[in-house]
Amino acid sequence: MTHGGSRVAALLFIGDFAVFVVSLWLTLLLRYQQIPQEAVFMEHLGPFSILFALWAFVFYISGLYGKGIILLKTKWPDAIMRTQFANVILAALFFFLAPGIAIAPKTNLVIYLVVSLLLIFVWRLALYPRLTTTAARYPALLLAEGEEAERLAKEVNENPRYRLFFASVVPPRGDWESEFIAARNTHKASLVIADTDVPGLEAVLIRLRPHADIVPFSEVYEEVFDRVLITTPHQERLLSSFSKPTMRYLIIKRLIDIIGGIGMALITILITPLVFLAQRLEGKGSLFVSQHRIGVHGKQVRVFKFRTMERNDPGAWAGEGRENKVTKTGNFLRRTSLDEFPQFINVILGELSLIGPRSDIEALGARLSDAIPYYQFRYIVTPGITGWAQINQKYEPGNISPQSIEETKVRLAYDFYYLKKRSLALDLVIAMKTIKHMFFRVSNW
Repeated sequence: MTHGGSRVAALLFIGDFAVFVVSLWLTLLLRYQQIPQEAVFMEHLGPFSILFALWAFVFYISGLYGKGIILLKTKWPDAIMRTQFANVILAALFFFLAPGIAIAPKTNLVIYLVVSLLLIFVWRLALYPRLTTTAARYPALLLAEGEEAERLAKEVNENPRYRLFFASVVPPRGDWESEFIAARNTHKASLVIADTDVPGLEAVLIRLRPHADIVPFSEVYEEVFDRVLITTPHQERLLSSFSKPTMRYLIIKRLIDIIGGIGMALITILITPLVFLAQRLEGKGSLFVSQHRIGVHGKQVRVFKFRTMERNDPGAWAGEGRENKVTKTGNFLRRTSLDEFPQFINVILGELSLIGPRSDIEALGARLSDAIPYYQFRYIVTPGITGWAQINQKYEPGNISPQSIEETKVRLAYDFYYLKKRSLALDLVIAMKTIKHMFFRVSNW
């Protein structure tokens, strides 16, 4: 349906790979002033292929294959320049420090960096937009109402990356059927996005199927926003939509958690003296804070984190209770996520996972479960230190977590999306995007 997503990301990657090959060929042509012989080209192809793989990884975690960068093409030049600057440093370290590189890289590398940068700009800014320009967007009808329906219509109609647009939005109430038929005839729409959860609507749509393709509103919403629509009226349907992981997935995920937990432990040991010193320079206070959090199936989990605020105030949102500021050291720890690393103990013990829905402090979790329907469903899997909601949801400036019921409902929609789609591939995407947030801090396009 969309002119974006995985297909466009694949096209961008293929184009980037073509740029890599052509750039290498042109580099050898310029360097040796003759058509490169096959043996010379193949000699350079091996080490440069490793370099390209590293570059593609940097492109990915920098967002250059994401939906946003596909959409916001005006941000491409700056994003490419910043990413290529990182790639230049990476290339220099690779060629000058990697053992066993027999070719003389100094001159070749300089030429390659210049050529590849020029070709990347030509490919990304000139050729790619021509290949993906949609000549015409076909009309569709949106048979739904409410805030989420308005949000979907606005997103699709204002962004040409989608091959369709909503020619009319028909609320399914009153004499909606005659209005719907009139709109379909007027706009010659053969696709209908319909909220099939409206009572009695699905039976009516059956009569329309010979004349139009019917797609559930909830499916399109998920594709566009990467989160589920949590207005499903039946808990059984919501639960049945969650994926049932295979034993292979669970075993591999557990092994990854153990290895990752050991890595977190080593980093925690290394930085603890530095964190302690930095905290003492700011004033008094404990090095760690202890929190009782909610684990899988509601089990209590005690976790330790580096203290990031002037005092520990569990169960409160910003603006509640006494003023409690984030310290300068705490701000750095939060921005780099290093405050989470002491939880390696919980990860190794299996009480937490590296990836999963965020665990709640007990007091706050109880409030949210009372206020939000289906909220307790997010505890059917082991909570994670990072997750789909953490890398996708945007909060108010200065906040790193939901600070209201409404923000928490949005987080829950992302959590349920993860529960429906979870797999090793999705976990890998979350891991790489987490690295992006920690080290590259490129805008979340």
